[in-house]
Amino acid sequence: MTRLLFTTCSILFFGSLFAQNEDSLLIRKIADEILMNGTAYSNLHTLTKKVGGRITGSPQMYKAEEWAQKALKEAGAEKVYLQECNVPRWIRGAKEEAKLIIGNKEESLAVLTLGNSVGTGSKGITAPVILINSFDELEQKKEEIKGKIVFYNYKFNPKFIQTFFGYADAVRYRGGGASRAAKYGAVAVLVRSITNSTDNYPHTGAMGYDNANPKIPALAVGLWDADKIADALQKNNNVKIFIKSNAYTLADTVGHNVIGELAGTEFPDQYISVGGHLDSWDPAEGAHDDGTGCVHAIEVLRALKAIGYHPKHTIRVVLFADEENRGDGGTKYAEQAKAKNEKHIFGLESDAGGFTPRGFSFILSKQKAEDISNKWIPLLKPYGVYEFTTGFAGADVEPLNVMLGTPAAELNPDSQRYFDYHHSPNDVFENVNKRELELGAINMAALIYLVDKYGL
Repeated sequence: MTRLLFTTCSILFFGSLFAQNEDSLLIRKIADEILMNGTAYSNLHTLTKKVGGRITGSPQMYKAEEWAQKALKEAGAEKVYLQECNVPRWIRGAKEEAKLIIGNKEESLAVLTLGNSVGTGSKGITAPVILINSFDELEQKKEEIKGKIVFYNYKFNPKFIQTFFGYADAVRYRGGGASRAAKYGAVAVLVRSITNSTDNYPHTGAMGYDNANPKIPALAVGLWDADKIADALQKNNNVKIFIKSNAYTLADTVGHNVIGELAGTEFPDQYISVGGHLDSWDPAEGAHDDGTGCVHAIEVLRALKAIGYHPKHTIRVVLFADEENRGDGGTKYAEQAKAKNEKHIFGLESDAGGFTPRGFSFILSKQKAEDISNKWIPLLKPYGVYEFTTGFAGADVEPLNVMLGTPAAELNPDSQRYFDYHHSPNDVFENVNKRELELGAINMAALIYLVDKYGL
């Protein structure tokens, strides 16, 4: 009995070592293919420089859909198709203006209208400005708000090492600050840009209105100018701001998720999805947000096909139509998967930039995450990934988890520089590093391979 137990344990031990060695060699093949023959960087150049910013409903959105179909076919997708969904159509209009007015002196401010904001009208708005550092302070000063421009000067908290927590903390002022100020009679709001950068680029992003209060214009202001406004208000109560925004909203239009497939050999009707979102805000090229995620996903398919890997499950690359505004792309994908009673094994997204990969975040039980971490981190660590965390995944794959119970995950690159570029005019191709971009694709392809082979 003891000898039998020893023999059984030995078989299991050496079998595990063999499997790990086999996996290590396969992942090395993936890495070599991407590092030597990768197309992610050149694809990103085409998407950013020849298509540009891709706000939903714009001509560039449709041009991006054409590019995506072509890129997927060139990557070796066996089937490429469009999945229709309604998307919002918000128009920024002519370049916005803002001026700080102190007596007879005027100074221009770097601003961007927030997505979904109403405009000011052709004459703009000139009004006294009031400094508000928090929603608590807004409530304390509610009797002073009427007829003024509220300036939310809530700062990105530098204490968060993981900068996405700093973003989550500050984004409420962008998202709901206008309606909360309008409740007390504000005529417009300026929001300190949600960034820990050291420059003066303003950062846009989606905001929304409640139905209980008037819709007032909302703009983001660059950090240097935010500090300038705060300093002026500390020295002088007679400070005004002029803003002019030409933004407006049209009826929804039709956009598309762009999907490419690599058919499974054993379970062709079971799906592993990997993607990024094709849309971006308009002031820049949408390089890190989320051009890098799109080219990561395409590169996963291309590299697996190039090394001759035949997946057991069908791998779907999904370039989602609308993440930035309402999340229509991910919602439609999950709704149709549920309506068709599809079985989805896993959903993976890249939507945190093209920086050096550090880990993955999963929507899984902590026990399951620990189990796969113990097995798979040693395989990924040579390529930069050293941790699996739990609690969230990408916004476009989370609907799969909500509607179908599908395990979902997101690539976690190093976050320290992401909010330097996020939603701002400097989110351009030149600020993406080729080597870091490729390492992200390697780890995503490796994770897809491991899930395809072992499941979750």
